Amino acid sequence: MPVAYAPTPLPKKPLPAGMPREWYVAHNRMLKAMRIAIALLDTGVYTPQRARNEVIRHTAERIGVHPPSLTTCRLVRSLLPLI
Repeated sequence: MPVAYAPTPLPKKPLPAGMPREWYVAHNRMLKAMRIAIALLDTGVYTPQRARNEVIRHTAERIGVHPPSLTTCRLVRSLLPLI
């Protein structure tokens, strides 16, 4: 199901300097997972059981995000509501 409109992203702010590299990796992974989770909800995938890795990766490709890792896929499923 295509998205009816392309939402405009918020202006980006620079990340704080001096944080450990792991913090930046985790921060970017969370942002990516949230974008994918929102796209999954928009397409009707509401539960973690329906969000298989293939579905998550296809959704990421559809919205123009690099294919997520297994860790990011698990994070996406953790963001979906448990119904």
